[in-house]
Amino acid sequence: MNDRPLPPPPRAAHGARLPGDAWPATPHARQLSGVRVLVVDDNQEDRMLLMDFLSQQGCRVYIAHDGRDGYTKARTVQPDLILMDIRMPVCDGLGACRLLKADPGTRHIPLIFLTAAALPGERVAGLSAGAVDYVTKPYDFEEVRLRLSIHLKATTPVPTPDGAGENNKLTPLPVQAHTLDAVLFRATRALLLDRLDATPELAGLASAVGTNTRRLNLAFRRCVGVTVFDFLREERMKEARRLLSETSLDVQDIASAVGFASAANFATAFRERFGMPPSGFREHAAQVPHPTDAVGAPPAP
Repeated sequence: MNDRPLPPPPRAAHGARLPGDAWPATPHARQLSGVRVLVVDDNQEDRMLLMDFLSQQGCRVYIAHDGRDGYTKARTVQPDLILMDIRMPVCDGLGACRLLKADPGTRHIPLIFLTAAALPGERVAGLSAGAVDYVTKPYDFEEVRLRLSIHLKATTPVPTPDGAGENNKLTPLPVQAHTLDAVLFRATRALLLDRLDATPELAGLASAVGTNTRRLNLAFRRCVGVTVFDFLREERMKEARRLLSETSLDVQDIASAVGFASAANFATAFRERFGMPPSGFREHAAQVPHPTDAVGAPPAP
């Protein structure tokens, strides 16, 4: 029997595998055997290339064609790992990632982005949205295999004696927490609270979570009873109240921190919300040793 290694399968001129190529079986394949992987990519050639490779490694592969399709299938399939392209129509990878991480039913699934141009800013945006890693195109399939193995190991639960790990289990949330309304609300709320000093355009905000303006406002009304910008205004006032109570920042700095161009406009909005100007509120708060959170806000779902 000839022990010499077989030559690699022929490749197309641009480096892609030709139809019918067989991926070599390696000891590493056992690491991925039975793993459920969801591939989300609008490019058919890239999807088929990954599906071919992962299937040869023993993975159970599921396919989605854009971010919204990927989010829906992730909820249904509950894959062990998601490979997702960033630049896609309908809902891009960043928007889908935000939805997945805002949904209690999918937030635990590690997500690796696929990209042809992983610029530093794009990497930061993806990691901030909740991705665990990047794989660049064209694929180095040994890198793909290793990155999958690393992140699957990182999420494998460590066996514990009976009862010892109960505090680490995810607590099931009410059914309504998994609805699309709740997911859209949580994903958008995270974006708003991260930049209270900025006033986003509603269309851009909706696009960032893979929906449209009407659907986004509907989700906020169903979850908290107000529109997106009514919610933003309330959160800004709550943060301003906290800063006045807990810091020595001057009113102009607080106004800027919560998205007001001038201290005068901020003072007017604050008086309308709390019935007194910022300076009066600060003086009153200083006289109360343990202020209570007496001012209501729209209830969280």
